[in-house]
Amino acid sequence: MEKIRVEHLNFYYGEKLALSDISISIQDRRITALIGPSGCGKSTFLRCLNRMNDTIRGARARGRVLLDGRDIFAKGTDVVELRRRVGMVFQRPNPFPQSIFDNIAFGPRVLGTSTGRTELDGIVEESLRGAVLWDEVKDKLKEDALGLSLGQQQRLCIARTIAIKPEVILMDEPCSALDPIATLQIEELMQVLKADYSIVIVTHNMQQASRVSDFTGFFWLGELVEFDVTERIFTRPTQKLTEDYITGRAG
Repeated sequence: MEKIRVEHLNFYYGEKLALSDISISIQDRRITALIGPSGCGKSTFLRCLNRMNDTIRGARARGRVLLDGRDIFAKGTDVVELRRRVGMVFQRPNPFPQSIFDNIAFGPRVLGTSTGRTELDGIVEESLRGAVLWDEVKDKLKEDALGLSLGQQQRLCIARTIAIKPEVILMDEPCSALDPIATLQIEELMQVLKADYSIVIVTHNMQQASRVSDFTGFFWLGELVEFDVTERIFTRPTQKLTEDYITGRAG
């Protein structure tokens, strides 16, 4: 089932065209990977899906991004609610300089989605369990989140994201700062999370894309060259440029 449909999206930084005529369908409760060389528009496209580019002066989008059939660029769209529904996990772990508990509780407190301490305790535990982190931190919830390892910090950021009950999770190179063991933990976590969330991941690691994703889109110079089931992209691409990039002859 389709969760997000992008139709003829063009995106500009001032006068510079960064994305050209992008159309793509993102399926519900599946993992979609976006691959391509640096500067090809992958992260720009990702940030279009919850309008994080709105904060960039002179940036503008043309086209449509439909979330459950409704255009997120339509006049009157509640951008705060959009970003609750479409959460973001960034390249480097960015826990707040607070306790582990307060990191997870931040969103529910700000949004007023918890009615008391007992409910908040439940949200924190549920979110940490959802990020497969609870057993590692349950006895140190009052400790500084910055004391965690980088891999644990990234899972904490994922827990902080799911604490506000999103429907889509965007991940912008979430493993690029992590060691191989922590990377594997995040990849395994994505497989667990896709039972409940649609996930879109930007990655430079083509092996990672082939391992974790159901669908893959290949970007090149601001254009979507090819989009298909991941297995076909990596074994039988229809575009020569895709094959050249995957095999290391381009990019």
